[in-house]
Amino acid sequence: MENEIQQKLARYESFVNEGLRKDLKDTLDARDAIYDQISEYLKLAKDIEVIKDNGLKEMKTQVDLGSNFYVQAKIPDTKHIFVNVGFGFHAELTLDEALEFIKKKEVHLQKKAEVFTEKASQIRAHIKLVLEAMAEIMKLDRTPGPRSLNV
Repeated sequence: MENEIQQKLARYESFVNEGLRKDLKDTLDARDAIYDQISEYLKLAKDIEVIKDNGLKEMKTQVDLGSNFYVQAKIPDTKHIFVNVGFGFHAELTLDEALEFIKKKEVHLQKKAEVFTEKASQIRAHIKLVLEAMAEIMKLDRTPGPRSLNV
């Protein structure tokens, strides 16, 4: 009986550590990736506002080619901008169209992030439930059995 209980506890512990905690990490990583996208879009919106507020017709900037390798770039015309609209596609938009797109994209991404936050909360609740069940099993395992009375 004692060995059976230990095996069940080991299975529950394995389920929590290898299953639920991994799922929780994956869910939180996916949510963080969405927050990173939101941050990039908000940074782009801020840059567009600076261009509009200062009435810049052309500008010089640094562009990240990847792996933090930057090059200088000259933008001869700031009337249009290419925006990543998803699935590897970029659309040429005016500054006002880009700002409108960014607002809609932010709302969409926030909803996706909320789904992952809710899923993470559910996984945390499952982890807590399993850990409480394990504690209950260990408590029951330690309760003394019926004693025989010598009369």
